[in-house]
Amino acid sequence: MFCCEKVSVLERQIFDFLGYQWAPILANFIHIIVVILGLFGTIQYRPRYITGYAVWLILWVTWNVFVICFYLEAGDLSKETDLILTFNISMHRSWWMENGPGCTVTSVTPAPDWAPEDHRYITVSGCFLEYQYIEVAHSSLQIFLALAGFIYACYVVKCITEEEDSFDFIGGFDSYGYQGPQKTSHLQLQPMYMSK
Repeated sequence: MFCCEKVSVLERQIFDFLGYQWAPILANFIHIIVVILGLFGTIQYRPRYITGYAVWLILWVTWNVFVICFYLEAGDLSKETDLILTFNISMHRSWWMENGPGCTVTSVTPAPDWAPEDHRYITVSGCFLEYQYIEVAHSSLQIFLALAGFIYACYVVKCITEEEDSFDFIGGFDSYGYQGPQKTSHLQLQPMYMSK
């Protein structure tokens, strides 16, 4: 479970780096760290780490639902704004916008007056699948893996806490309570003398 999740988020991280989308890069990085902590908690039987992982997964699902709504332009969200995913530091978009399956990129000359000089102005056509649907598919996969991870985390925490509760100390816990060693009255201690 953890391997699928790590591979999937690392793949997503690569494409977010290629598109200079800083908010997803930051979210993916935090997710990678939390997945590693969750894995550590599972291996070391640390229910707090696993519980933290489960809580993070709720936030992770929320983030991915937001990304889906963003790319599908639900409500007042628009995929054309720079503020949300790039923190308004760049005019970059999803890497899949120009490099999607079957996409043909054509430079437009002359560039409009408002276009920055260090950026090229392009049109993209002929895509088999539009970039927003690829991003939605990535987020949907992350939601599916997060839900499976949440169920797994809850199960592991339940198993670990049940195991801790059922641990049998030496002498055990029984319904009669702890009883120390019993003194028998028929034994008498006699001093022992040793000869040379």
